[in-house]
Amino acid sequence: MRLARVPFRWWIAILLLASTIINYIDRQTLSVLAPYLKVEFKWSNSDFALVIVAFRLAYAIFQLIAGRVLDAMGTKRGLSLAVLWYSIAAMASSLAIGLKSFAVCRFLLGAGEGGNWPGATKTVSEWFPKSERALAVAMFDSGSAVGGAIAPFLVIWLYSTFRTWRPAFLITGTLGLGWLAAWHALYRPPHDQEGSRVPVGRSNVSWTSLMRRPETWGIVLGKGFTDPVWFFITDWFAIYLVSRGFNLENTLLGFWVPFLAADLGNFAGGGLSSYCVKRGWPLLKARKLVIALAGAGMLMLIPTVAVARFSAIIAMFAVATFSYSAWSTIVLTFPADLYPPETVATVSGMSGAAAGLGTIVSTVIIGRIADHYSFAPIVIGASLVTTLATFLVFMLIRQRPQVIAETTPELQSPGTHYS
Repeated sequence: MRLARVPFRWWIAILLLASTIINYIDRQTLSVLAPYLKVEFKWSNSDFALVIVAFRLAYAIFQLIAGRVLDAMGTKRGLSLAVLWYSIAAMASSLAIGLKSFAVCRFLLGAGEGGNWPGATKTVSEWFPKSERALAVAMFDSGSAVGGAIAPFLVIWLYSTFRTWRPAFLITGTLGLGWLAAWHALYRPPHDQEGSRVPVGRSNVSWTSLMRRPETWGIVLGKGFTDPVWFFITDWFAIYLVSRGFNLENTLLGFWVPFLAADLGNFAGGGLSSYCVKRGWPLLKARKLVIALAGAGMLMLIPTVAVARFSAIIAMFAVATFSYSAWSTIVLTFPADLYPPETVATVSGMSGAAAGLGTIVSTVIIGRIADHYSFAPIVIGASLVTTLATFLVFMLIRQRPQVIAETTPELQSPGTHYS
């Protein structure tokens, strides 16, 4: 059978994709229900922002911690702990009774979800050669868009079926438990496989050593400036559409389009980069081609302030999310490209923490600006920030992996393979 011929590493990638889809369904449940919760609990946009900040604060802190823990604990156990944690936290949200309890539940959810991206990036670094890494990252990262696209249909259907929001949190939270069963049944470390490409090792490299590299700062600042733009769309898009005068139930298909575009953007960015590498392009040149094209595409948020037609707004957001996902795929690939496998989760966690902190700041600003002005300054600022991020990546990430290894002895370890 053809399915039996699929290399085992791609089955691992499918598991990572599934974990990311579930991760996003759990976090998007609140965002989809936000218009209803705001009415029931009489929240302002600033109140809702506080609930989001609780999630983002934990997400920022625990991505940094999770990266280090995953490098020490290993992929299988580390991701298992993270998924179990956030699944329980997601189900606990069904018991919330107001602003404070929602904030606590979202903090716990963020703490668990912080392990997904460092763990998935580490897994890719262990299993995939350089010509396939961007595509493998695109595959698991596309789960954010798939989960974001599924969540509105699933959550609104659950809300309509049960005529209350509580079962939506409970039912979506159980999805991670099913994933855990599959993960434990199927996952094996790469060194158990014949022909494994990357030896698994552990390193005592300090955060200070990693932070001395300008490449680290390129990854960290790149994520720190661009992820808030994506989270603005995932957290606020329903509220944004309502603020522009559109009814959520009647525009559900349009709500879905930017998330579909983001999914396609993941594969477009990863596929183009991998194609260029296979054609003989230098690794960083192939990665930066995507960064440049996608950076330009994210500027399409700016014209949305000047149009009133729903289809035009959705189309422009779709171009922006397509471009963001292509851009994000490459930045997520950089840790696997530039660092030994035993430090990949740590670097990924550092960039995730920066993204979390940036999102916290932007969320507070968004809530205040939306309450007192409009969303127009927000979408304009979002595009300009991504332009700055693109510039920083080009300026700070310049060296080949081999050069980094040669100039930073503490990043070398016996048996490390820079493919």
